[in-house]
Amino acid sequence: MVLTAIVVCEVAFWVALLGGLAVRYLAGRPRLGMALVFLAPVVDLLLLCFVAIDLLGGGTASWHHGLAALYIGISIAYGHRMIAWADAKFATRFRGAQPRQKPVGTAYTIACWKDVARTLLAVAIAGGIVGGLVLVVGAPERTEELLGLFPLLGLVLGIDVLWAVSYTLWPKKPAPGRAVG
Repeated sequence: MVLTAIVVCEVAFWVALLGGLAVRYLAGRPRLGMALVFLAPVVDLLLLCFVAIDLLGGGTASWHHGLAALYIGISIAYGHRMIAWADAKFATRFRGAQPRQKPVGTAYTIACWKDVARTLLAVAIAGGIVGGLVLVVGAPERTEELLGLFPLLGLVLGIDVLWAVSYTLWPKKPAPGRAVG
């Protein structure tokens, strides 16, 4: 049931985002469009409530509950960036705006380290949600499965740090014919 809620929330997030951008750019209603876009974070709050209600109602934690915490952490930490990316794509496609330049060299390395900070935030949020659920439920026999998320969170953060280190040591080169800067 929690897995279904995660899928529904993911779909609702993208429906709110893409629907809002369509209303903003295609229907020419920028305020209404942005109001719809800002519904996307509400989806995360609903998922968190659903997970808490499930566990407080006597449910036993599974990896789905941990996945929900990770989803919420990533959505909060990376949500603004995802929305800005989608907005830029819509602006390019429907308003003729210039496409964003992909960073290379030092700019890409800096972007990688900013992602490490975002991933650290996502991991901290997910860990906080899991820890909070364990404390609030107060039944270790029903929540012990959630503790298995912590090594996964460390692995996710470790991979992102390795990614950033690799581009610090070997910066991304520009495509042939493209000037740096």
